[in-house]
Amino acid sequence: MTTRILYTKPSITELETGYATDAAANGWGEKCYDYIVRFEAMFREHLGSRFAIATSSCTGALHMGLAALGIGPGDEVILADTNWVATVSPIVHLGATPVPVDIDPESWCIDPAAAARAITPRTRAIVVTHIYGNLANMDALLALGEQTGIPVVEDSAEAIGSIWHGRRAGSMGIFGAFSFHGTKTLTTGEGGMFVTSDEELFERVLTLSNHGRARNQKKQFWPDLVGFKYKMSNIQAAIGCAQMERIEELTARKREIFAQYRHELAGLPGISMNPEAEGTVNGAWMPTVVFDADTGVTREQMQEAFAAANIDARVFFHPLSSLPMFTPQRENVHAWSIPGRAINLPSYHDMSEDDTRRVCAVIRDLAARAERNVFSPTDIRARG
Repeated sequence: MTTRILYTKPSITELETGYATDAAANGWGEKCYDYIVRFEAMFREHLGSRFAIATSSCTGALHMGLAALGIGPGDEVILADTNWVATVSPIVHLGATPVPVDIDPESWCIDPAAAARAITPRTRAIVVTHIYGNLANMDALLALGEQTGIPVVEDSAEAIGSIWHGRRAGSMGIFGAFSFHGTKTLTTGEGGMFVTSDEELFERVLTLSNHGRARNQKKQFWPDLVGFKYKMSNIQAAIGCAQMERIEELTARKREIFAQYRHELAGLPGISMNPEAEGTVNGAWMPTVVFDADTGVTREQMQEAFAAANIDARVFFHPLSSLPMFTPQRENVHAWSIPGRAINLPSYHDMSEDDTRRVCAVIRDLAARAERNVFSPTDIRARG
């Protein structure tokens, strides 16, 4: 049996374990925030944002940011139907109504035209998810936000290393949120980051993040409002500091793997991969293959083929509106069609070129079978 190829795992070196050990041994009392403060400073400098708050998750960063914008019952928040549930759950928890719209078929990110059509007098925010490291059309979306006065929020959980015409993903909207889950390019095991250049918003989130205690409050244990507890631990932040010291190496390796996939699969009929428009950089968190609908290749057939080759493969996100807790929105045709004929490919940092070739061999075999009409073309739709 060939060695199993995992779809992802973190890159951890002696630098990370050394910092974590130091935090565990010495990061207590007056030093309990040392690595957190350092990690926040390193991250905001890398991103080009004025402020950063380390959190326990990207979901927590989104929750606090949306709460600080005053979003609540009766409000609507527009987002792409193609999303992980973590993006929509804070909206629901705040009592607001999520409005899922269709995606652009090239970027797989929110379609600015669809977002514009969905705006009502109750719209309070547009959440833009840079899916799999792909970039949404930020010029169009920021223009839409400026025209309407609706804040644009960037869910950049998957977009570390992605750059839109000189500006890093997460630094362009009213605020950005990042994930450092163990599957991500930069990891702290679990964890996230809230970032913004809006000082007033930063202060509101900072207060919310500490149980509602404002930092200028002189009374001990005196909260000014009911807040949250979404803090990152000092030990997690220590790992994050080490990862930030290696950020260029980590993002470059992801792009190397992405480039090899594109080279190996170049010219293969009936498939497309993550786009990289002129003037942008795709952080390549999750290389993904999408088969054209007329090939007849389905998600389930791809899963079966990869399992037979002892290779992990991850399904494309189901549309949010296909989930049982939401109302189906089948007019979001791209969000409903693409997942049924797409697959995420392995891309962990230390996978070898031979590993990548093994993955590509499965894709080539599927494409060859499609050319021989082994599969019946069909209108493939995602299953909820």
